[in-house]
Amino acid sequence: MRITALICFLLLSLSLQAQKTERAQLEALTVKQWQAAIKLLNDLVSMPNDAVFPEQIEENIVWCENVFTARGWTQERLETGGIPLLLVEKKRPNSKKTALFYFHVDGQAVDRSRWFQPDPYIPVLKEQKADGTWEIIPMDRLNKEYNADWRIFARSSSDDKGPLAMFISAWDALTQAGISPDYSIKIILDFEEEQGSPRLPAAVIQYKEKLTADLMLIMDGPQHTSNKPTLSYGARGISELFLTTYGPKLSQHSGHYGNYAPNPALLLSQLLASMKDENGRVIIPGFYEGITLSESEKAVLNAVPDDEVAIKKRLGISRTDQVGQSYQESIQYPSLNIRGMRSAWVGPEARTIIPEVAVAELDMRLVPESDPKRLFGLIENHIREQGFYIVEKDPTDEERMKYPKIVRVNKSISYQAFRTPMDSEAGAWLRKSMNRAFGTDPVQIRISGGSIPISPFVDALGIPAVTIPTVNADNNQHSPNENLRLGNYKDGIVTIMSVLTEPMY
Repeated sequence: MRITALICFLLLSLSLQAQKTERAQLEALTVKQWQAAIKLLNDLVSMPNDAVFPEQIEENIVWCENVFTARGWTQERLETGGIPLLLVEKKRPNSKKTALFYFHVDGQAVDRSRWFQPDPYIPVLKEQKADGTWEIIPMDRLNKEYNADWRIFARSSSDDKGPLAMFISAWDALTQAGISPDYSIKIILDFEEEQGSPRLPAAVIQYKEKLTADLMLIMDGPQHTSNKPTLSYGARGISELFLTTYGPKLSQHSGHYGNYAPNPALLLSQLLASMKDENGRVIIPGFYEGITLSESEKAVLNAVPDDEVAIKKRLGISRTDQVGQSYQESIQYPSLNIRGMRSAWVGPEARTIIPEVAVAELDMRLVPESDPKRLFGLIENHIREQGFYIVEKDPTDEERMKYPKIVRVNKSISYQAFRTPMDSEAGAWLRKSMNRAFGTDPVQIRISGGSIPISPFVDALGIPAVTIPTVNADNNQHSPNENLRLGNYKDGIVTIMSVLTEPMY
C-alpha cells in the first residue's frame, strides 16, 4: 500500500515538474523572441489602417501577404466586391484537424488632436507617472529593459494588430525551436471589421469550402478586467436603427413660430423616452422574450471575478441599469442604445430656431435568443402606438399635411450573436492549454458584451467558436490614446504558443 502511494506521489511530482518545465520553456522562447516581437508590432501599427481609405488597407494587405509568404504559408485574396479578405494557410501533412483563426487588421478612425503623441500611427513607449498621467520614454530602452506595465501607444495596438503580432511572434518562436502544432491552421484576415464587415457574411458562404475547419479561434478583444487569462465563449451581435423626426420644412425663427410649429427634437425625445423605464429596462412588450437563465448558468456568471464597485468607479456612475442583477447578467440580454443624436446647433453656433429635423442612431446588441427582425417589428409597433406614421424616405408634402407625427425609420443588421457551450470539447482543450501556460484555469465569460463578425462562420461552417482575448482591458480601444500593455503582449505570445503546442482533441 505504501509502495503504491509512493509510486503515485513520484508520478504526480514528475508530472508537475514537467508542467513547470514546459511553462518555463514557453516563457524562455518568448524572451528569446522579444526584441523581434517588439519590432514586428511597431512595424505593423505604423501603417494607417482606416478602411474608409482603401489605399491604406492595400498597404496592410500587402504587408500581411509578404509576412506570411516569407514564413512558408500559402495566401489567397478572397474577393468580396470591395476590400478583399485574406486567407493564409499552413497545412500539416497527415493532420486530421484544422483550426481557423480570425483577426482583423483595420482600425478605427483617429482624431489626431486628442492623441497625446505626435502621430497615432507612430508608436511610442510610455511609462505611467505618480499622478496617473503617461510620459513618453525612449523606445530603445526596450533593448535592455523590460517593465510589464510600460505600454506602447498607437492606433490598433490592441484592436486588433497587437494580437496578430502576438501570433506571428509565437509562430516564429516555435519555428526557431523546431516545434509545430499537430493540426493544420487557417487564418482569415478581415480588413473591414470596424466598418461592420458588410461583405463578410456573403463571402463566408461563397468561400465555404476554402474556410472549412474543425473550430474557430478569435483573437480579438480585451481580457477580463482582472487582467487574468480569459476565454470568451460568445459575443453579442449588432444591428442598427436610424430615426428621423420632422418639424417645419425649413428651420423657423423660434420667436415667430415657438408654441406653434412642433419641434422635432422634442418629438424624438418623447419617442425615445417611451422605449425605456427609469431603470434602463426596455418596456416594449416582448423585447426580452425567450431569455431565461438557469441556476447553473447564473453560477457560471457569478464565478466571473467582477468587482462591481470598481467598475462603477471607473465609469463614474453611482447606479446601473437594472436589466440584470450584475454586469455579467446584464449582457445576457439584448440592448437598445442611443449611440448618437443630432438636431440644429449648440454652443457658439447655436441659433434661436425650431429645427426642421431631429436624428437619432440606435444600436441593438443581440444575443442568440433575440431575432433582430422580430425586435425591429416590436419597435415599429411601439412607434405606431405612440401616434407616429412611419416612412422609409423623407415624407412628401401630402404626407406632411396628413400625418401630425412622422418618423423615418431605417434599419440594418450587421451580424448575429454566437455562443459556444463552455463544456464543449473546444472549451476543454483551450482550458487545458491555458492551464499549462499559466498554472490556473482562465476566467470564463459566457458571452461578451462587444460584437465581432463570427456568427457567419459558425452558421455556415457548423463549427464551434471561442475567443481568446489577450490585451489589457484599459487599452482605450476605439478611443484616442489606444495602447497595449507590454505584460499583456508578452503573455499573449505565451498564450498562443500554448494553444499551438496543445494536441488537438
